[in-house]
Amino acid sequence: MLIRFPETDVRSMGRTATGVKGINLDSEDIVVGMEILEEKDDVLVVTEKGFGKRTPAEEYRIQTRGGKGLKTCNITERNGELISVKAVTGEEDLMLITANGVLIRMDVSDISTTGRNTQGVKLIRLDENSSVATVAKVEKDEEKEEDEIPVDLTEESADVVTGESSEENESESDNENNNE
Repeated sequence: MLIRFPETDVRSMGRTATGVKGINLDSEDIVVGMEILEEKDDVLVVTEKGFGKRTPAEEYRIQTRGGKGLKTCNITERNGELISVKAVTGEEDLMLITANGVLIRMDVSDISTTGRNTQGVKLIRLDENSSVATVAKVEKDEEKEEDEIPVDLTEESADVVTGESSEENESESDNENNNE
């Protein structure tokens, strides 16, 4: 469940205050995240078995705080429990980290946009006993694409792969020929 309410519904309090209720939880429910959501944003959810989806913000009507909220993801045995919610624009990358330490980075715009009551799509392939541990939004890595140089592993380019210059290779070949 996800609830969307104006920030102004939460009044200022002192440091020692207990706060106000944001969402009414069932006994087995926990809060997995909180985000500031702009109208142009999408809500990104990720489940423990590596499924995820984006849903436009306008699909979540504004409510008063302390309510039950709206269903945001169809939770099944196939996709597992919800572990993360993020507000995204599609102009950032997403990093998924598994409990086994596997990390994957992907473009948020590559994740399907679907309705609230769906399971989502597979974001990461997991081993049977693994699960997604955490999710982080990161800025797009624009330099990566510019800095990548294709590596040609043909015999002609072997000097580039070994780090030797063509002149060094020629002088070594000349020395070997003179020694024979």
